[in-house]
Amino acid sequence: MAYTAEISRTNPSCFLFLIDQSGSMSDNFTETQKPKSQAVADAINKLLQQLVIKCAKSEGVRDYYHVGVIGYNSDGAKPAFAGAIAGRELVPISEIANTPARVEERNKKIDDGAGGLITTTVKFPIWFDAITKGGTPMKEAFQRANIIIDKWLADHPDCFPPVIINITDGESTDGSPLDEMDKLKNKASSDGTVILFNIHASARSNNIISFCGSSTTLPDQYAELLFQGASLLPEFMKSVGKQEYGLTIAEDAKAFVLNADPELLITAIDIGTRPSNALAVR
Repeated sequence: MAYTAEISRTNPSCFLFLIDQSGSMSDNFTETQKPKSQAVADAINKLLQQLVIKCAKSEGVRDYYHVGVIGYNSDGAKPAFAGAIAGRELVPISEIANTPARVEERNKKIDDGAGGLITTTVKFPIWFDAITKGGTPMKEAFQRANIIIDKWLADHPDCFPPVIINITDGESTDGSPLDEMDKLKNKASSDGTVILFNIHASARSNNIISFCGSSTTLPDQYAELLFQGASLLPEFMKSVGKQEYGLTIAEDAKAFVLNADPELLITAIDIGTRPSNALAVR
């Protein structure tokens, strides 16, 4: 499949995030002493802000993308946007731009021009909050994703294929999600099959594995499941990983990361949402 469809207002694409909000996501990343749930929320909010900027033109934000966030915890798998768009599954990027739940002030270190760093305050819009509660119904999350993507593809049969990014730190507590993952990967527009990323966020930074192939030995059955469930990494995404991030990527690489630290988490999300840079949009 080619993955060459032009992304436009009349032929938009979509990103769907499936976010583990189980109790274990409250554990801290060792490097930052920040909870995994908060690091993931910051990464998603930053990505949404970047998408808004990429889609902004002189007359306003163009709807090149629709974006959804499904959180899964002991309450089930549900839409996880906050504020005015709460309860929505896929939201046009122009609506996202106009309806952050709130805008926070965050400290950011910048170059002072003399070899040092100074701290400045920046505005940081929030659409998605860090939540942790109970178990990990990953199977239910993928069942819901299949329903959402079926409807999207029925309405947009010629789109650049949807990208689904699942971020979790553990095993599913409601049975194996592998069949649901396979169903999702087998869905397609006229331009190619759905691209599924499985990103394992770890509190530890040891034994990091990124975009590996079938020859890699994985540590346990849960890692093997996430690897098997992920899509093959498309060639243009391999190029981004190699050329921009200097990653070693196998020829038969899967869209899979094990034991991601905060930096690799952001890198993997950037690679997965790169169609906005790789293709012309209008």
